[in-house]
Amino acid sequence: MILAALALLAPLATASTPAVAVETVAPVTSADRTIGRADAPVTVIEYASFACHLCADWHQFVFPVFKQRLIDTGQVRFVFRNLPTPPEQMSLPAAALARCAAPERFFDVASVLMRGQAAVLRGGSLDDWWAPAVAASGRTRAQIDACAATPAVRAAINRDIESAHAVGVNSTPSFFVNGRRVTDRSLGGLEVAIRAAQAER
Repeated sequence: MILAALALLAPLATASTPAVAVETVAPVTSADRTIGRADAPVTVIEYASFACHLCADWHQFVFPVFKQRLIDTGQVRFVFRNLPTPPEQMSLPAAALARCAAPERFFDVASVLMRGQAAVLRGGSLDDWWAPAVAASGRTRAQIDACAATPAVRAAINRDIESAHAVGVNSTPSFFVNGRRVTDRSLGGLEVAIRAAQAER
C-alpha cells in the first residue's frame, strides 16, 4: 500500500532547511524525470510538491502552454524535482507514486495528481486521488506499492530535496533556467528568462 511508504519517507519531511548555499543547482542526470529534447539549448528545472496548490495551479494553467511553445518546439528540456511540503501524508506518497510510474508516464501521472489535488485538500479521499494516477502510470497498483516501499525511491526523493536545500530553495514551485533561479513563474517571466539564456549561448 502506498501509505506504507510514508513511514519510509517520513524522515525526509523533517529535514531542517539549511542556510542559502553558494552551490549552483545540481546538474541533470539520468535519475531525473525530464521531458523534451536532451540536447535542448535551455534546461528548466522546477522544484514542486504534489501538495502545493500554487504548483497545481501552475501545472494546470501554465504548463500546457509552456509545453506547447517551448518543450514541443525543442527549445527547452523540462525537469521536475520533488520538494514535498505539508501535509506530508499527501506529498510524500504522491512523490513516490509518480517516481514509481513508468518513466515515460511520469508527467502524465504528475498532471493527474496536480488536477486532483484540490479535492484532497478539501477533505477528499487519498485513495480516490491515487487511483487515476495509478491508472496513468503504466504500472499496476501492486507494482507501485512495492516500488514506493523501496530504499531507492526514498533515495531519489531525498536527492531532490537535498539539491533544493543546497541552493536555498524552501518553497514551491521554484524554477531554475540554465542553472539560474527565476522568481517570476508566470509564462511571460519564464519566457523572458529562457530567451536571455538562449541569447547567452
